[in-house]
Amino acid sequence: MTPEQIQQVEAGVFKRLVAHLDNNKDVQNIDLMILADFCRNCLSKWYAAEAKALGEEMDYETAREKIYGMPYSEWKDKYQKPATPEQMAAFEAKQAKK
Repeated sequence: MTPEQIQQVEAGVFKRLVAHLDNNKDVQNIDLMILADFCRNCLSKWYAAEAKALGEEMDYETAREKIYGMPYSEWKDKYQKPATPEQMAAFEAKQAKK
């Protein structure tokens, strides 16, 4: 594949990942952090960083809207559940291993 084709494939994979997360709103960010060590917020930070690397200004909240498909505050109100004590313990144990 050419570099352009590789970039197109990677962009398509990213779009599918974001769509998959959007279609699975029941998967909480804390669960993603425990299992994969990244979440939607991480994707937002990476999105903003890549835009900046290309010379584009994009703040974190704008990047979050790209990933969440709506303002983060709205997504949080609609879909985010409080972390359980078990989730917090698993997250803290994972962080302690770093």
